[in-house]
Amino acid sequence: MSEPHPQEPVWSRPGGAWSSGTVTGVPAPPAPAPVPPDAPRKTPAELRRRQLMIFGGVAGAILAGGLIVLLVVLFGSEGNPFGGKASSPTDLRPPLAQACPAPTGSPSAGATRAPASPPAVTGARTVDTQAGISYKRYGAPWETWNEVWRAGTLDVPYRVGQHFVTEDYSGGEYHASILSAAVPAADNDAVSLDLECVGRQVTADVRANYYPQPNTLETIRDEVTTVGGRPAYVSEFRLHFKEAGLTATAELSAVAVIDVGKPTAAVLYISIPNTHQQFDYVINDVLDSVRVL
Repeated sequence: MSEPHPQEPVWSRPGGAWSSGTVTGVPAPPAPAPVPPDAPRKTPAELRRRQLMIFGGVAGAILAGGLIVLLVVLFGSEGNPFGGKASSPTDLRPPLAQACPAPTGSPSAGATRAPASPPAVTGARTVDTQAGISYKRYGAPWETWNEVWRAGTLDVPYRVGQHFVTEDYSGGEYHASILSAAVPAADNDAVSLDLECVGRQVTADVRANYYPQPNTLETIRDEVTTVGGRPAYVSEFRLHFKEAGLTATAELSAVAVIDVGKPTAAVLYISIPNTHQQFDYVINDVLDSVRVL
């Protein structure tokens, strides 16, 4: 940056001539106009009132500025809090309720209208009060299921049923099973379920997460029907697969999703490995024995 040239003194003009009057004093301000003798004079009260008005205006301006700063701090990361649209609320419905809204024209649309009650059953029973169903109980080698197995992406919580270990292998224990659970399948207090949609979702979750991958599906039964006198979706299928160290290469399975008149649906899952085909009859036997509590 270049430095500015010094200003020439007034008395050192080109040519060196002195001009009187070039440097003068600052002119005096004009005298104030005389106040007319009859002009009204403000009283002390009026002066104080005017001062209060001035102070109030200043305080209001300071307060407004403070509010603006506060709004910028609170909503700065969100942009203009008054100019945008409100964001959509998070969908808190259960996964099955999101995937399968209340039915309108599906085969299971009248799910809450139960058929005639089936005849009473006798003998040993497995009772699942949370799912709202009971079903036939078997003797050895079947044992009581006493764990909570949360399976698949739908996180179905199997708490009740029977099972037995069919083989031990490098991946752990392999089981034959008869397990039941309750899954939220409707919005809030609604009790109308799209059983076909819910059933297909649960069946797909079973195939994708309960068995070795890849596997091939042989469909035996796939329908909306009645189980225990209540509307239900039943899928019966045989899966074929291979896994290192596992003797079983196929399994006969069934998934029943039963409308029990609540926002939760009862799920009954039955699986029989092909190493124990003598128990294949259990699938239809259990389904025929189901009763809603």
